[in-house]
Order: sequence, then structure tokens, then C-alpha cells
Amino acid sequence: MSPDPLLSVSHLTTVFDTPDGSVRAVDDVSFEIRAGETVGLVGESGSGKSVTALSIMRLVQPPGRIAGGSLSFKGRDLLTLDERTMRTVRGADITLIFQEPMTALNPVFRVGDQIAETLRVHGRASRREARTAAVDLLRAVRIPDAASRVNDYPHQLSGGMRQRVLIAMSLACQPSLVIADEPTTALDVTIQAEILDLLREMKSALHLSLLLITHDLGVIAETADRVAVMYAGRIVETGPVRAIFREPAHPYTRGLLASMPGGRPGRRLLAIDGSVPLLGALPPGCAFNPRCPDRFEPCTAAPPPDYVVGPERAAKCYLHDRQSAVRNPQSAMGTDATR
Repeated sequence: MSPDPLLSVSHLTTVFDTPDGSVRAVDDVSFEIRAGETVGLVGESGSGKSVTALSIMRLVQPPGRIAGGSLSFKGRDLLTLDERTMRTVRGADITLIFQEPMTALNPVFRVGDQIAETLRVHGRASRREARTAAVDLLRAVRIPDAASRVNDYPHQLSGGMRQRVLIAMSLACQPSLVIADEPTTALDVTIQAEILDLLREMKSALHLSLLLITHDLGVIAETADRVAVMYAGRIVETGPVRAIFREPAHPYTRGLLASMPGGRPGRRLLAIDGSVPLLGALPPGCAFNPRCPDRFEPCTAAPPPDYVVGPERAAKCYLHDRQSAVRNPQSAMGTDATR
């Protein structure tokens, strides 16, 4: 794996302008994706995951706008590119698999024509070559009778097949980075497993990098190399998947892991108290503090910075501030006890 990141997201901030002021949907977010690795972006609904994906693709629509930061991809800052140049990157070098295929696919065009258009727009094939390639791509994503299905409209396909068509479109130009935004949300468990297997297989065969966005930690455990945990527009913890699952450093991550099903039969499922705050009405200090069992004095004063908590690991939590821990040893001890 190359030490240089394929994509470096640095201090990305995306806001939505409202009559009451600007709301930060993505707040000072930084992370990296290296060539050939899978990074998971995980968090509850409303945490800013999808807006992060749209920001990377520069597809945020008004009243949303990217207010700051940089997006370095293969050494170029995507935020400095004009829209015409960005179109050559979008769909060819970086592709996005949307979570709802019925809204992502055009209902009045055959799926084969939509795949072929991707190739033709980026100058990868002639009309005839694109048609043949569309059939080959449908076969590659395991759609049976691909030569016939290429003529189907989206409504004639099942949910799993429509998701496979989106994957075929995303891989048509052999991109370096694929962003998969909740690719299995609307599918049943069996089809979810098949789609995840397909993504892993395609990633390995085509040497892709993958940003996998989900709220399902089980998917992250099976698929990702590293994970970024997002809450209320901010990334609160990052690190290798195994290390974070073994010893989560942020109370929010611990809460997510504790709420996963799979414990003793008959045991009541655990849940994090409260709900994700509205982005336009965040509490002072750490946004998680009203729901946090370990909160103490500094938590309501100012948002915590990143603290190094291990090799390639960081967490935004005052429990890892030595001075705060000295002032509040009981909270620090309580955190260790929950690990």
C-alpha cells in the first residue's frame, strides 16, 4: 500500500445557508484514503456522512456550499478545479454509488444505455463498443442473462439488480476511488451480503480504493481497513478497524458498539440515550455531551480537539486530555472500566 494518500480530505466544511444563518453539516472534517484500502465512514442518520460524500464529488446543491478546506486527489485540489475539469474527474476517477438506485437511475432509459453513456461521455468507447461493454459489465456484476437485461428499464429489475447496475456504472471507467453511500440499506439481508461480496471482489480485481458509508458497524467490521466515526457533522474517532472494535476511545463509538445485536438470547438491546441533535442547534462544547455517560466540566465549554490515542488513532474526547483527567480522575477511571 502506498504511503501517500490517494485522497486527502483536510478541514472540509460544508454549510447550508438558512434564514437563521449557516448550518454546518460537515464541520472541519479530515481523513485520508490510501491506494487500495477501504475506509469506513460510520455514524447515525443525520451525522453528515452523505453530505461528506457529495462534497468530495462537488455535488452539493444550493443552499448548500463548501465553505472551507481542501480535497487533494492524486495531488490536485478538487476544490480549485473548474466545473468542466471536475466533470472529467467525476465518474471517471472518482465515482459515487448512491443508496437509492430508483432515484439514481433514469426511469425512461434502458439500463444498458445508461451504462454505455458513462463510457461515451468520458471518451472510453464508441457507441458500438459501449453497448458491448455494457453487457460485459452487467455480467461482471453477476446479473444473469446480461445480453437480455441490458434492454430492461430500471422498474423491470429487482432492488438488488438495480444496485448491481449502479455498481456496473460506477466501475465502467475503472476509477481509482469508489464512494459507496449506504449501498445495501434498502436490500434484504441475503442480497446485502451478495452486494458486499461483489464490492470486495471488484475492489480486489480492479485495485480500487473504497470509501464505504454506512450506519452498520457489522458491515464495517467485515469490509473496512480503517474507520472514521462521525457525529453531528464532526469525525470523533479514527483508526484501524480492529483497534477501534477492540478498544474504542470515544464514548460515542463505545455506545455504537454496545448497541449492536448479537448478545446473549433474551438480553435486552442497549441503546444510546437521547437522539442526534439538530445541526442548527448543537449544544455548547462537545456535541455528544448531552448523551454522554462520561461527560464532565470541559465537555460543555468548547469542542474537543483531536487527541492521539494510539498508532494511527485519534479521538475528539477530553477524557484523553491529561490535564482534564488529572482534574477529573473519576471520569477517566470510569472510561477505562467500560472498555
